[in-house]
Amino acid sequence: PGDAILAPRAAPTPTMASFTLAASAAKFAGAKLDSRRAPAPRAQGRRAVTVSAGPKRVMIAGAPASGKGTQCELIVEKYGLVHISAGDLLRAAVKEGTPAGLEAKEYMDRGDLVPDSCVVTMVVDALDTPAAKEKGWLLDGYPRSASQADAIAEQGIEPDSFLLLDVPDEKLVERVVGRRLDPETGKIYHVKYFPPESDEVAARLTQRADDTEEKARVRLEQFHSNMKAVESCYAGNIVKFDGTTKKEQVFDNLKK
Repeated sequence: PGDAILAPRAAPTPTMASFTLAASAAKFAGAKLDSRRAPAPRAQGRRAVTVSAGPKRVMIAGAPASGKGTQCELIVEKYGLVHISAGDLLRAAVKEGTPAGLEAKEYMDRGDLVPDSCVVTMVVDALDTPAAKEKGWLLDGYPRSASQADAIAEQGIEPDSFLLLDVPDEKLVERVVGRRLDPETGKIYHVKYFPPESDEVAARLTQRADDTEEKARVRLEQFHSNMKAVESCYAGNIVKFDGTTKKEQVFDNLKK
């Protein structure tokens, strides 16, 4: 049946689990899961995935301009998972002045990278909320490195499924370079795929300084380097999807 995310196959092994998009949003209700459970053991270089009934735990990744943000919105709207973005958590923590946010701000003010331990604390706390345990969660764009994957695994955080949007680099560069921002509304347009609705809007559109081909390729190179390591951590349950089609078709494929 096709209309729910990541229902487990029959008789999964204890070291690997594969999930497909399955029957209905009701599949996401059920037994509560403890995101701080003991970490799953490794087997033959692969991280073991604990299969449990109840709310689903999903990770999603994609290169810049892959359409990941749009798919996150559709998944959350359809299935009611709690959407957790490490970047959003970091910005909110800094703004609110939480202990983790104050620690992160010290690094950011010096121009240093925020250490994994600081961000992991925020992610674990977000996954440990009653809402995330009851509804399930969608972890967006995290982990981004093997060290981050290992850090959250030590806290017992393992996904039921890892969704990866696959888009060729040339297509991604085209998407990035053609993006335009309406400074008045915050709406994002594209000169080819989503042009503005009027000349008045077109006249005020701006382009982000880092939306150039050169900078896009640098970000893509970094993304691919990091993802190779991340994919090896979740090799047993990672599923790749073609992200080159229309957003509705991509989402339909995710649901199959």
